[in-house]
Amino acid sequence: MINSYASFDDAGVAIAGARAGADVVRTMYGQRLTRIDKSAGDFATAADVEAEKTILGVIRAARPDDAVLGEEGGQHGATDAVRQWLVDPLCGTLNYAVGNMLVAVNVALRNGAAAVADPFSGEVFFTDGETAWVRHDGADAQLAPTPATRLVDVNLDPPFPSAPGFRAVDLLAHPEFVERFRPRVVSTTLALAWVAAGKRAAYVTDGGDLSGSVHFAAGIAVCRAAGCVVTGIDGAPIGPAGRGLVVAADAETHGLLMSMMRRRS
Repeated sequence: MINSYASFDDAGVAIAGARAGADVVRTMYGQRLTRIDKSAGDFATAADVEAEKTILGVIRAARPDDAVLGEEGGQHGATDAVRQWLVDPLCGTLNYAVGNMLVAVNVALRNGAAAVADPFSGEVFFTDGETAWVRHDGADAQLAPTPATRLVDVNLDPPFPSAPGFRAVDLLAHPEFVERFRPRVVSTTLALAWVAAGKRAAYVTDGGDLSGSVHFAAGIAVCRAAGCVVTGIDGAPIGPAGRGLVVAADAETHGLLMSMMRRRS
């Protein structure tokens, strides 16, 4: 199969990479895995490393001249390459390490196609850069965001670079938030794909420029292609001067969240 990847379009490469990584993550689930310490309590497991190697193999076979930035292995290929893939082989490592299946495998071509795979549901959320779909059991369905669930996923993981002006935990106590929404904390960017799929009304996280992040690039691409409203926590476009991320299924939900956050800050 690996020799046939060269015939895939970019969306096909993203899907193949994400699914290959997801196969590794699912296969190694529940095993006693070696942990690789990073910093500030962060760590990777052998599954993160093996999944990234597998994804890298798919991309190399399909697009040998492209560069890859991986969460675990860093930069592969020329730093000035015209095309660069961003790979997060296991988003939600702590969830995974304690036996929680809420994880995602993210593969994105910068400013292009992207895929987010759920290793345990078998769903792959993907985009060719223009339209977004979910593939499950061999069938594709176009993604249709909706705020109907009223569930808002909020990332509470440190660091909190915008505090005290903005703290995600404060949003959860806002009277209007309590009245209109219900909080969820999935602790993985799988929640971004869920906004695009209508399983979440919105997603909120603090941070700096997340547009080129291996963690967020694939989810952002899928959400944009699905028609979600995507900005920073200050309402500005995400980018080099950006701050965090607010992704909402529609403009009304986005506006409500922004108004709560501005009044709180």
